[in-house]
Amino acid sequence: MRATRRSVLAWAAASPTLAPCKATAAELGVGEDLKRYAEFGVKASGGPGDTACGEWVERRLRDLGYHVRRQTFDTPFFEPARVDIRVDGKGVELLAQEPARTTGAGGVEAPLVISPSWEAGDVSGRIMVAPLPYRRWSSSLSPEVATAVNRARRGGAVGLILVTDGPTGQAVALNARPDMVWPCPMAVVGPRAGADLVRAAAEGRTARLTITGRGGRRPAFNVIGRLDRGYGQTLVLSTPRSGWTVCAGERGPGLASWLALAAWAVRSAPHDLLAVCTSGHEYEYQGSHHFLASSDAPQPARTALWAHIGANLAARDWHEGYGALRPLASVDPQRVLVATGNIVEAIAPAVRGLPGLERVYDASQGAAGEVAEILAAGYPRVFGVFGAHRFHHVAGDDLRCVEVSHVAVATKGLRAAVLAALV
Repeated sequence: MRATRRSVLAWAAASPTLAPCKATAAELGVGEDLKRYAEFGVKASGGPGDTACGEWVERRLRDLGYHVRRQTFDTPFFEPARVDIRVDGKGVELLAQEPARTTGAGGVEAPLVISPSWEAGDVSGRIMVAPLPYRRWSSSLSPEVATAVNRARRGGAVGLILVTDGPTGQAVALNARPDMVWPCPMAVVGPRAGADLVRAAAEGRTARLTITGRGGRRPAFNVIGRLDRGYGQTLVLSTPRSGWTVCAGERGPGLASWLALAAWAVRSAPHDLLAVCTSGHEYEYQGSHHFLASSDAPQPARTALWAHIGANLAARDWHEGYGALRPLASVDPQRVLVATGNIVEAIAPAVRGLPGLERVYDASQGAAGEVAEILAAGYPRVFGVFGAHRFHHVAGDDLRCVEVSHVAVATKGLRAAVLAALV
């Protein structure tokens, strides 16, 4: 059996999903899956929440008829004991930047120095405080962070505190390469908690930075579900599941939508199927790297389509200002849909009217997240979603950040996009 253009056209013509999809969130199952995902708690790679979630995904795929296996790899981890900085007897709680570099129980005492003076001044033997501009921060590879890290490395700083100014005012955990070795103990603080610290640094006062805890490496795993049905062409569906926090808005909608698409594909798609759920996302897509480098990855020439669902598929929008974030019923439009040039026009009608997704970008203009890795591997027909909602990488990313109806609407749009891209 082989999927030909004629067979795919016949399948599409006969498929009721080409008509406007009226399936509710309950019928798609996304509400229960979203809730279950959030219940696993923090999803740090290889940790209890990530592991339990991966085991649940395995069971779900087996129940759908997929043949499931794990791909295991080692990933960094850190379980903090004490992470703070004290100035004149007052402490400020910090977030250790992973892979964490500790100070020892006694901490590191040194004068503070603040931007912009650290750009040209002496930082040797000092603790640098680097306020970052306002942004929905995500990665330590951002140019501003890399500049601060390089200055600390060249100048001999003994500590580095990044002030991540974002929508919530909280410390934003930053993704990092798994093999990264920071030049000194490094931590993150939000502008609210860090205001006194920034003033103290501007005055050049002395502080004690302490980062202690248990760290090292531990096993994590990708979940790979395969259904070979003799068509000779594979439909690949992928999503990450790990993250620094509960990730209800960052990861939850994507994983729930991915499960719904995996179930639909078993019933409806005349292709071999490959459903991939990766860990290691926080470490610059470590799980995706392992999968793409393995024999489990399909050959590009035998891949009909790769659809990837990344961060912020359908998180809630919020009003900023007025002293606090205020939840809205609408969806956050800061989500991006990119596709290879050969399917951009085909999938655009499928997502028309979906805020943020309705403008489909040609992937040659750039991409982010795991979808960039997939494109770099040479797959000829790819589309993927990525983005950052207001609670991206912060502790408050819980079920408040999601409205289930938006997940259902996005899932219907993605299903229509898959249909359009395969015809």
